[in-house]
Amino acid sequence: MKPMNWIKIFPLSILSAEDFLKKIDISGKKLCVVKTEEKFYAIQNKCPHAGAELSNGWCTKGKIICPYHRQEFDLETGRGAPGQGNYVDTYPVEIKDDGVYVGISKPWWRFW
Repeated sequence: MKPMNWIKIFPLSILSAEDFLKKIDISGKKLCVVKTEEKFYAIQNKCPHAGAELSNGWCTKGKIICPYHRQEFDLETGRGAPGQGNYVDTYPVEIKDDGVYVGISKPWWRFW
């Protein structure tokens, strides 16, 4: 398993918020964070098909739908729907004592 930098993205008070999709910028990455029924997912924000911001899309049945061409991606795995032949990067999310964190892999050249 790769070493991770855990970055706080929300305070614990976000747990009581309604479901949402939000674009965030952390560690030079633009991510789409999805909250659904007190579970969080973090994926790359840019659709690999046409470059749309997935944070402008919507979610249904564990999938995020791109607002441009309706490409869909599994929130757990990042895999596109059958026949799409593409995927989005996913990032681990953890709820800790003081907030919600996302894990960003440390670059290999910083392992030493």
